[in-house]
Amino acid sequence: MAEPHRPGSPRVSLFWKLVTAARPLRHHPWLGDAVGIAMFVAAVALRFAVDGVLPPGFPFLTFFPAVILATFFCGLRPGITCAALSALAAWAFFIGPATGMNIADGQALIALAFFVAIASIDIALIHFTFGAAEQLREEEATTARLYESQHIMFQELQHRVANNMQFVAALLNLHKRRAADEPRHALVALDEARMRLDTISRIHRHLYAPERLDMPTAQFLRELCSDLIAAAGVEGIASEVSSPDLPLNVAQLTTLSMLVAEIVTNSLKHAFAPGSGGTVRIIVTPQGERRFEITISDDGRGLPQGVDLVGSKSLGWRIIQGLATQLGGKARLAEAAGGRGTAVRVEFALA
Repeated sequence: MAEPHRPGSPRVSLFWKLVTAARPLRHHPWLGDAVGIAMFVAAVALRFAVDGVLPPGFPFLTFFPAVILATFFCGLRPGITCAALSALAAWAFFIGPATGMNIADGQALIALAFFVAIASIDIALIHFTFGAAEQLREEEATTARLYESQHIMFQELQHRVANNMQFVAALLNLHKRRAADEPRHALVALDEARMRLDTISRIHRHLYAPERLDMPTAQFLRELCSDLIAAAGVEGIASEVSSPDLPLNVAQLTTLSMLVAEIVTNSLKHAFAPGSGGTVRIIVTPQGERRFEITISDDGRGLPQGVDLVGSKSLGWRIIQGLATQLGGKARLAEAAGGRGTAVRVEFALA
């Protein structure tokens, strides 16, 4: 059914209205054939009705419109069927035995050939016109979908930019408080803020690159870790990632990426002695219906004796807890595999 005209939108032409009206018949498995045959029967009846007032030489007068209408409204097969039946009816009743002609008569053959040629051209033109019209309709539908998708992506991008600006503001506020509490560490706080902002920019390059839109979660985290290791400038550190493909939306993937980046960056800064090698591991395991646990660990030197990371006022740990809370979970320290290094576990749920 044609859409009603909306103010400001282009008016639908008569041709498009007819195309739209013909679509149900053309797509029905047998109704188009039935209507095409009915048009042929009507053409035969009309030709007999006007036979008494027509001069000789108009055997196909009513059959041409029937073939054109059958092809236009019913499709290629009904159009060909109507043309074939029309040729047979014209021969049988108007230029063949009924008028004393036979198949060898030159005029009869010329008349039939003329009808077949004209009908074939009409059918071909209508068929190709409808094919072009259907292709144009599909292209318009694709354009409409792309426009809607771009509109949604633009709104999502605006939303994400606003949220990330809020996150950056909160991050800077945390560093401001630290600098206020420890003025001599102001430069260190500013350097850490710069590093975290650089990490956020790296995450966004991973998130919004077109080739990464459908990337599996494990591959995404693996590339993110490799990028973080390369940015830290440390050598001999490898990364291992094991994860099922998680159905994360952009907001959840952004938060998870920031959480991983914060923990991995802390490991790269503190876990490994200069010149020593090691491995950072990320393991995501299912914990029930749409619940997962992510473990981020290293095999470095571990926490110094007497350091209570959970009970301390460490800025990094507060950021980790805040990101874990956004995922609907809570970060906790765990024993690293093999008894060496540090491990952080976060159990989270997907909406």
